[in-house]
Amino acid sequence: MFELLKKSSFFIVASLVILLFLIFTREKESEHISTDLHAVTSSENLLEQKSESSQDSNMAIIDVKGAVLKPGVYEIKLDSRINDVILMAGGFTADADQSQVNLAQKVQDEMIIIVPTTEENMPAGETLTNGNGKVKINYATPAEIEALPGIGPTKAQAIIQYREENGNFQSLEDLLQVSGIGEKTLENMKEEIQIP
Repeated sequence: MFELLKKSSFFIVASLVILLFLIFTREKESEHISTDLHAVTSSENLLEQKSESSQDSNMAIIDVKGAVLKPGVYEIKLDSRINDVILMAGGFTADADQSQVNLAQKVQDEMIIIVPTTEENMPAGETLTNGNGKVKINYATPAEIEALPGIGPTKAQAIIQYREENGNFQSLEDLLQVSGIGEKTLENMKEEIQIP
């Protein structure tokens, strides 16, 4: 009986040792797994932070002022051109002096683009007619446009509205797109107009 009790206590103690060993090793494994998971999560967070910072470093914030339809602050990729920013700002107004802006220049962060008007760059005493008395239709005031043959206040306003919505006239034929201007009206005034 004593011998039997001695053998069974040996098995009980051995079982307890094995059980404790298994519990201890499982805790170590779970700590190891949790540490690995934490390391993986941390590295994923770092990758996300790096990609966000790289995205931010590829963007430029540009302040557009002056003769554009929608002046304001715009965010654009660094490899973009000033032309792209002007398009984002709605394009030039009718009185914008496009010759003063380098549209091919690449943008830089914190850049300010100021688009001047033709009046701002016009030498003192110069009018919106050329030396021959022709009206510069892309820059003329309503009064100057009304002075053209066959043009009254309504047609002058239509020309200015078309100019503001579609940009400068590139040819005399573009005037035919303006409401109220037909072939006959254009024929009567074409000798009085300068484009551009």
